Amino acid sequence: MSERFNERDSEPVTYRSFTGDDIAAAHALTVELKWPHRADDWRFVVQAGAGFVAEVSEGVIGTVLYWTYGAERASLGMVIVSPAWQGRGIGKRLMELVLEQLGGRVTFLHATVAGQPLYEKLGFRAVGSLDQHQGAAFQPPLVSLPPGERLRPLGANDAPRLIELASRACGLDRSEVLPALLGTADGIALDHDGELLGFALFRRFGRGFAIGPVVAPDAPDSSRAKALISHWLALNEGMFVRIDTPGDSGLTEWLDGLGLPRVDTVVKMVLNGPDDGLVGAFPPADADFKQFGIINQALM
Repeated sequence: MSERFNERDSEPVTYRSFTGDDIAAAHALTVELKWPHRADDWRFVVQAGAGFVAEVSEGVIGTVLYWTYGAERASLGMVIVSPAWQGRGIGKRLMELVLEQLGGRVTFLHATVAGQPLYEKLGFRAVGSLDQHQGAAFQPPLVSLPPGERLRPLGANDAPRLIELASRACGLDRSEVLPALLGTADGIALDHDGELLGFALFRRFGRGFAIGPVVAPDAPDSSRAKALISHWLALNEGMFVRIDTPGDSGLTEWLDGLGLPRVDTVVKMVLNGPDDGLVGAFPPADADFKQFGIINQALM
């Protein structure tokens, strides 16, 4: 054991850009950590962004990916170092490479308890939280919508409006990532007399399926978001479903009661954000719309 440790401690680690050929090795890392991601889930996030790997003679031992939203903002995720290689500064170096690439962009991430100290040392600060809900034994209720509103399938001409609403609801430019997501997801729209007011996407992910993003007009009872989510649960009763909701979504108790218990909470963090103390309101978004469910913890 000691001899093997010394060999690893002295072996040089090289860093390079992530390529499509690294997906199998990256997927193996998530399997090792018991993360739910499939190879296809990796393929989607890689195609939507870019990143770096850490590599030794035996193969890839670390990853990090990032995604840009317009010219000023970005997010990063899939920060992984093989357990056998942790404690050697590999995660920090991967983060430094990404931050050098992103320059002064306002950059977001979701941090686990284990990862948060590293991110804080790099200058990130907490601006919110994210609740992970998942389960299979749910019985969604019928949720009434305001008069004149209805749910309908998404149409081919809805994409521009979806991108607009998704961007307004979260304050991030979704013009690149959302079209890629629409290629892999089904969608339901909230409609009022032909005007698209909200939507929820549903796709394969991990052990089953994921709902998100979920975007709808804000309201005290969150009835529109609940109707969008209930639609997918009703169609997939008994299937394993996951949804990640911002800590201020107001849906945690409702989802728990449906049989989608909260299984984890992570911290939303930002680098290069505003210094006015209004961290809960960042990034600035349209007050009329709200993101009740995100794409995933990496893509926000």
